[in-house]
Amino acid sequence: MRATAEKTRPSLFWFLAVFVVPFVSFLAKIRFRGGEKLPRSGAYVLAPNHYSEFDPLIVAVAVWRLGRAPRFMAKESLFRVPVLGWALRGTGMIPVARATSVAAAKQTIAQSKELVEHGRGVIVYPEGTLTRDPDLWPMRGKSGAVRLALAGRIPLIPMAQWGTQNIMGRYQKGLSLWPPRKRIDVVIGDPVDISDLYDRAGENAALVEATDRLMTAITALLEEVRGEKAPAQRWNPAEHGQKETGRLDS
Repeated sequence: MRATAEKTRPSLFWFLAVFVVPFVSFLAKIRFRGGEKLPRSGAYVLAPNHYSEFDPLIVAVAVWRLGRAPRFMAKESLFRVPVLGWALRGTGMIPVARATSVAAAKQTIAQSKELVEHGRGVIVYPEGTLTRDPDLWPMRGKSGAVRLALAGRIPLIPMAQWGTQNIMGRYQKGLSLWPPRKRIDVVIGDPVDISDLYDRAGENAALVEATDRLMTAITALLEEVRGEKAPAQRWNPAEHGQKETGRLDS
């Protein structure tokens, strides 16, 4: 797709793309569906499924090829790491800190305003970590993505990708380099309608409802890509005695 002004404007992304895009292209052949549904300008929250540590590179390259600059939410502690912190700040990544509910709410509002003001998108994994579902279906979601979308009334875009497990399986330590160019299917869906919840953005019930709508949309996209039905009930780590850790804990 034709590049947007955000991509053609000189930035640190150009330097990173020189290394990342050829590396990912050697390992993966990405096929797109619904790419036109990613906004060409303005703020958005893109919410993909997550089952491999290699997912962020696939998603980043996909977003870059669709004409937008890929920005993620990242743990605040990473911003204090030499060089890495400089790269995160230079590319406009969004820090997430563990905080009280009041502080977290203020942080979310500030981040949403910044996204709208600068017309930037952000990629947020709503599951918060790699799915624990045995068959790699999306599990119970967390509220980080919908909090941002509700606070700024920003388009909430679901995304599903499938095939990355053939490059790096869940919890796998290394990459599968042969055969090269595994097929990865990436599909982007219509924005999730949460407009009826805008005025209730601070209510827990509204966050739960919005998150459920988002996870339902992501799961439907993944069913389409995989050609099979997901389990009737999403995997809930709390019910299986598994500890949840990840990028976003809210």
